[in-house]
Amino acid sequence: MDRALGVARASADVQARLWEALTEIPGGIFDMGTRKSRFPDDLDSPRRKVKLSPFRMSPVAVANAEYAAFVRDTGYRTVAEQEGWSFVFHLLLEDAAKWQEHPPGLPWWRQVHGACWSAPEGPGSDVSDRPDHPVTHIAWYDALAYVTWAGLRLPREAEWERAARGGLAHKKFPWGNQLAPGGSFPMNTWQGAFPATNTAEDGFVGTAPVRSYAPNGYGMYNMTGNVWEWVSDRYGPRPAPGRLPEVDPTGPEDGVARIQRGGSFLCHISYCDRYHVHSRTRNDPDSSTSNAGFRVAGGIQRVEGEAFG
Repeated sequence: MDRALGVARASADVQARLWEALTEIPGGIFDMGTRKSRFPDDLDSPRRKVKLSPFRMSPVAVANAEYAAFVRDTGYRTVAEQEGWSFVFHLLLEDAAKWQEHPPGLPWWRQVHGACWSAPEGPGSDVSDRPDHPVTHIAWYDALAYVTWAGLRLPREAEWERAARGGLAHKKFPWGNQLAPGGSFPMNTWQGAFPATNTAEDGFVGTAPVRSYAPNGYGMYNMTGNVWEWVSDRYGPRPAPGRLPEVDPTGPEDGVARIQRGGSFLCHISYCDRYHVHSRTRNDPDSSTSNAGFRVAGGIQRVEGEAFG
């Protein structure tokens, strides 16, 4: 935490440019969560009313080129770089048999030494051919470091869901309720038999560029699928729905795990059916994988040092 909050700040010009790239999201009352969750431990049900002040959020996830600019300016080294490894999905590896270590019961995740944001598949890989893809292998602390440098902050979870819904109420996806309206895929998820065969009918096996597919009603891209996105909130019990809406909630005050939103290119109905606007998962803040990224947010007016704002 100290290392993330201790990074050098970007110049005033850079901070202004990054803030101006954010899109204003209207405040108001909306129904957060879902009526009934497939994964009760995710705590994304029942629905509850939330009232938010207006805020600003990036229409896209932070891309490789943007994270590279941050690293050049600060010399920051991510958690994966510090620890020397990260988890890579097996089908993204040229030779998965070379990397045998995996978490218990999850053989599709391989511990790859040398994998990090700039070498997503480990030694010999780089991001030079995908500058506009979302940066991955990002731990929560790494996202915090970036927003500290940028003079911005991570979205609060309620803000993230408000932006993801794009003005629609009680819908599963940013565009409505159909997974593939008209037979076309409007997001980057898994098609085929997980975890062995991805037919890539949506156009991608791994990540897609951050401006892929159509934006939602608020101009937000890839709010479901592509990469899981860190938010500022901790994971923990949520207040019971009340008659009055919660106002600008910031999540539990205690807890270690942090929330990720939106699902990823690995989500499939047979295993991780979490590619909905209400879906959430959690992970330790020092965990990094090849499907974990983030996007940034800020207030309506620029505020210095907004990392936790």
